[in-house]
Amino acid sequence: MAAQRRTLETLNGSTMTNNASIICLGHAALDRIYGIPAFPSVPEKVTATTMEEVGGGMAANAAVAAARLGASVAFYGRVGSDLAGQAIREGLQREGIDVAQLRHFDGGISSTSAVIVDSRGERLLVNDRGKGLAEDAAWIDLVPVSRAKVVLADVRWPQGALALFQAARAAGVTTVLDGDIGAGTALPQLLALSDYVLFSTPGLAEFSPGDPLAALDKARTLGALHAGVTLGAEGYMWTDQAGRHHSPAFAISVVDTSGAGDAFHGGFIWALAEGQPIAGCVTVAQAVAALKCQHRGNRHGLPDRLALAEFLGFSHWTQKNPPQL
Repeated sequence: MAAQRRTLETLNGSTMTNNASIICLGHAALDRIYGIPAFPSVPEKVTATTMEEVGGGMAANAAVAAARLGASVAFYGRVGSDLAGQAIREGLQREGIDVAQLRHFDGGISSTSAVIVDSRGERLLVNDRGKGLAEDAAWIDLVPVSRAKVVLADVRWPQGALALFQAARAAGVTTVLDGDIGAGTALPQLLALSDYVLFSTPGLAEFSPGDPLAALDKARTLGALHAGVTLGAEGYMWTDQAGRHHSPAFAISVVDTSGAGDAFHGGFIWALAEGQPIAGCVTVAQAVAALKCQHRGNRHGLPDRLALAEFLGFSHWTQKNPPQL
């Protein structure tokens, strides 16, 4: 136990200098993805054709998507003192992501998921969000926030998201909220601090059942400057001060939709940090999600700049001379 505690203290006390252009805060998980031919009509034993263990979690996947595109990214989050927590950390580190603010809680259980994907790319996700991961966010270092261009938070750690967004708002840093299900009573406070809120379809319905456009308008009355919703094959719809907009999805052959929304968010925040106009941010986000959906797993297929440029029909995409979409 003493040796384990020293290891955790070393991990939690990392001293990397955080000059990240993007900070992502929230859910990190370890996913076990099982491929099956088809979902049975009744509960029964099904033999998997494939199995893979990969990092997951909404904010963590978005962080990986932005890092693959070349952004300097830091991740703030919570995991347990278990093997899953160590695997989560190592997976983010392999992507070049600063994990100094990824805390391991002694005795905690990390979030894990079983993801069942059929041959059409549809999925069933069973998630354990973890246990023993304290909600208090007083320990996180908010000093680096003022040096970031964009911060993103999902709704799975409301206290952390509020602390991050308050610091970002005070520093004039752009805030992006991943509006998935589970925000609870903290959502109005988060919307008041959000420049952009990108809802999933279930997340928007949970926020305000009924007409999606009315729900997006409601989100804007609470403070968000841009409120949008990902619609899968139907594209992306959003509202802002310029009116209501819709961007159709790219026509692709879907292999797996796991992590598509996270990929969208990662592409969106990367494009924001690159200075793209909103329509360009949406195009990049949809392209990143489309490329991911052509591969099984929530991180396979996430593109680098070259792959993104090729998909969008550009000869190249450089940091000094990015195309304006």
